[in-house]
This record gives sequence, C-alpha cells and structure tokens, in this order.
Amino acid sequence: MERFPRMRSLQEFAVLHASVSNRFNLDRSLSSQVNFKVNRAAAFAEGFA
Repeated sequence: MERFPRMRSLQEFAVLHASVSNRFNLDRSLSSQVNFKVNRAAAFAEGFA
C-alpha cells in the first residue's frame, strides 16, 4: 500500500490489472473438448426442438 498514496489510485490500478489479467488468462478449461461438443449439440437440439 506504500506505492499508492491514495485509495483511489489503488482502486484504479486494481480495475486495470483485473481487466488485463482477464484478457490474457489462458488457463485450460476443466471440461474436455468432447464434453463441450456434446453439450453444444444438446443445446442446439433443444433450441430447435
């Protein structure tokens, strides 16, 4: 907290850091490609049923 003399500066940094972190967060999903395809097909079929 010593680097941010004002709370507003810290809040602005946190917002900017979160947006950049979310943009470049490339962690693998826990669901597999097969599960994704099955769920997508089921949702597609349900939408047109």
